[in-house]
Amino acid sequence: LRCGMRSTKCQLLVTSLCVMLLGLSIATLSTVTHYGLHFTLISNISLHSNAYRVIHHTAFYFGICLSMTLILAALLSSAATVRESQCLTAMGFFCFALAFCGLIPAACWRYTHSTEVEDSMMDVYDFVYEEVRRNTSSFRRHELTAIHEAFLCCGKHSPFGDTTNVENKTCPPGQVHDEGQDCLREIQDFLKKHMDFVFSLLGVAIGFTVYGMILTSFLWFSIHFSSNLYRKGKYILR
Repeated sequence: LRCGMRSTKCQLLVTSLCVMLLGLSIATLSTVTHYGLHFTLISNISLHSNAYRVIHHTAFYFGICLSMTLILAALLSSAATVRESQCLTAMGFFCFALAFCGLIPAACWRYTHSTEVEDSMMDVYDFVYEEVRRNTSSFRRHELTAIHEAFLCCGKHSPFGDTTNVENKTCPPGQVHDEGQDCLREIQDFLKKHMDFVFSLLGVAIGFTVYGMILTSFLWFSIHFSSNLYRKGKYILR
């Protein structure tokens, strides 16, 4: 039993370290996504119904809460391993379970709504582009120019005919629309790579949280039975 406990403690310490790194990675990714230029440009565009803004803020707060839960689980598991405390082990298991309950819906949402983020972002670009094409609003033209400079793209292939006037006023120097640098395609490709990375990180985090729950539960039972065996056979003379 003692040999099995030592092995479990070593595995749990390594797992806790990995989970802490995962928590820091998720916190960093959430911060970069929330304050990154590509994302804030689209989120800050004023619309009556900017669906991307809701996703933008929700993802940030969810990522921060999830990272804090993972870091707390790692710290509690490490402390429980060193002190062999049943209470700390139970708290570590609870944090792992809480993180697991957050990771599964996030992964399922990404799987079932695989294009919702990309579609909401492209809808915002479509709106700004058409506003500039129709009335050449100076405010919207400034927003469209900023998007073109951030994504290094130039306009879009529009069914409304000649749109070179819009692109000449808003595209960065050196960008040629005829080379196929469609902004809708650039936004879609950029977000696809980003979301694939997020989904991979979620998958790794799910694996480590499940393994952490198994190790903490095994350690709890090991401490419990080891304590009972230690007390068994002691007698008090009266």
